[in-house]
Amino acid sequence: MVLRSDSTARTVCRLGHVLSASRLAALVLGEYRRLNEEPEPTPQESRLTERETEVLRLVAKGHSYKDIAERLFISHRTVQNHVQNTLRKLQLHNRVHLVRYAMEQGLDDEPAES
Repeated sequence: MVLRSDSTARTVCRLGHVLSASRLAALVLGEYRRLNEEPEPTPQESRLTERETEVLRLVAKGHSYKDIAERLFISHRTVQNHVQNTLRKLQLHNRVHLVRYAMEQGLDDEPAES
């Protein structure tokens, strides 16, 4: 196994310091955890559902969560869930970034289904 932090070990050795067993164990454990993390989602896995896209269009057009909920006959909390899922899938941080993304994609120009 090649440690990602191998350069750290080389640097320590080059400087004449001893790499302690506990530090080496921490490096190995960190690398093991990194290798066993869940893989990044593929683009297909992070696609938005039709409903998430519909909610995104309405958010981009400036509708409130309450208005979106009434238009789509869903609860306010469901709208919030769709927005949160969309933020996560698109790796965005807030509603402003979400609206900017939607506008860049032209979703604010498309007609929303009522």
